[in-house]
Amino acid sequence: MSSDTLTSSEYIKHHLLNLTWGKLDGRWSFAHNAAQEKAMGFMSIHVDTMFWSTVLGLAFLYFFRQVAKKAHTGTPGGWQNFVEMIVEFVDTSVRGSFTAKNDLVAPLALTVFVWIFLMNMMDLIPVDWIPGLAEAVGIEHMRIVASADPNATFGMALSVFFLMLFYSIKIKGIGGFTGELTLQPFQAKNVWLQALFIPINFLLEFVSLIAKPLSLSLRLFGNMYASEMIFILIALMFSGGLAMGVFGSLLQLGWAIFHLLIVTLQAFIFMTLTIVYMDMAHSEH
Repeated sequence: MSSDTLTSSEYIKHHLLNLTWGKLDGRWSFAHNAAQEKAMGFMSIHVDTMFWSTVLGLAFLYFFRQVAKKAHTGTPGGWQNFVEMIVEFVDTSVRGSFTAKNDLVAPLALTVFVWIFLMNMMDLIPVDWIPGLAEAVGIEHMRIVASADPNATFGMALSVFFLMLFYSIKIKGIGGFTGELTLQPFQAKNVWLQALFIPINFLLEFVSLIAKPLSLSLRLFGNMYASEMIFILIALMFSGGLAMGVFGSLLQLGWAIFHLLIVTLQAFIFMTLTIVYMDMAHSEH
């Protein structure tokens, strides 16, 4: 796909539009523009986000399982050493932030870290390669960075949030969980005065509770969306002549190197906050 056949605005809009399947004018079809995608409403599906996130998730499971099946107690080979390094890194993070005992937390943290890392890494593939191949076989739109889609980041954040709520109620009971939302931060020895504080406490704690999945999802989405946009803007420079193309190549290389830090950091932050939120669900406070 060449930006020469589109204006700069059209090129950017094309790359930021997902392959969307939904109901339009009474029948199911793919959206061809942003207006059609908006008209499809909430029940539409971003097929490319679903496809790439699923493929990368399955690739993670398959690769780690293959390494685990061939693991031995002797001197580890390259891949076994690589996987053990990641597992040890995640295990150290869990031990440092999670004070209770739950066999789910470490596998959850490992899955979150590796899965998000792989989705973020897709941003390093030149922006025209895979969409160009998709267009060659008749697929009009193709966004390959699933973590730049708020639907994916909100899905992961809400999954962590529901697990947090589940274990909060399971560990503390309905009464204990309700108490955390209504009996702090303002407290009073007088029963009637404490009763007056309950709606204020609930409002403050509820906002704090809801902010957790919002911040978790929007942080990842915002960073990856911005990074994707920068790569698209750099790609536009290649249609501006030889000098702009050379300058764009240098910018692309520099941003790709810097982006490696963003890719890893965002996966680490999401994993760390997941561990912290799970620890909060298991702790009395």
